[in-house]
Amino acid sequence: MKNKFQEAFTLIEMLVVLGIIAIVITIASVSYSTAQKKSRDSRRKSDLKAVQSAFEQYYSVCGFQYPVVASGFVPTIGCASPATVFLPTSPPDPKNGTPYLLPTSSATEYQVCVTLESESPSDFCVINQQ
Repeated sequence: MKNKFQEAFTLIEMLVVLGIIAIVITIASVSYSTAQKKSRDSRRKSDLKAVQSAFEQYYSVCGFQYPVVASGFVPTIGCASPATVFLPTSPPDPKNGTPYLLPTSSATEYQVCVTLESESPSDFCVINQQ
């Protein structure tokens, strides 16, 4: 005849299983956090490439000069003659929603930089190509 205690799990076995589950959850949450950071970095790079493309299109269409912007956020990029808008709204940072900063730009140059979360070096910049 079987002893009824032999059919149940022991306290040690339950603690081992709970410990393994806790380790798996910890690893999964760290991986998820890293994936989120990489996704936001990819979005930042894509946004800056779109800003760079808008500046370069402006340069080609609007008199072979870049839009002059005092320091501040990346503005709407478009020219009056011909009436064309290349960047209707400034893309926001995916983490905090603020527009990207444009320290200064002149008719001959611009530079826009962001700080990445998961890459080294952490600065990513786009500059004039002309």
